[in-house]
Amino acid sequence: MLTAMPTRKHIVLIAHDHRKADLVEWARYNRTTLSEHDLHATGTTGTVLSESLGLPVHRFLSGPMGGDQQVGAAIAENRIDLVIFFWDPLEPHPHDVDVKALLRIAVVYNVPIACNRSTADFVLSSPLMSLPYNRALADAMADASAEQREG
Repeated sequence: MLTAMPTRKHIVLIAHDHRKADLVEWARYNRTTLSEHDLHATGTTGTVLSESLGLPVHRFLSGPMGGDQQVGAAIAENRIDLVIFFWDPLEPHPHDVDVKALLRIAVVYNVPIACNRSTADFVLSSPLMSLPYNRALADAMADASAEQREG
């Protein structure tokens, strides 16, 4: 089963506290490209990005307050096309379970997820960013999706 990704992508931007400055710097550098898409972010990251870029950013709750789970739900509902998540693997996080669940749901739904600047650069500079793209879903996901539509 394929699910369509439009030309204008829905991109969620997330950063742990020690990585927010890195994400903001990256986003400023890529502002022109990001402005061509719909931006989403968790909590404080969304506020900082909106102010820094002068672009609208839909804000979920902060990660520890349920934002990671909201992003996961949005992925499952096919409302997110790409995740840029500058996470800090060297710091303990009280909501680590939520972070792992978010990473897992992105992989399960075959949503591109960049967890560092290099990968984010490669993904954002891909020619596919400006084209429609049909993202394949695993057979199990396609079966579950079909059941949900029928029921």
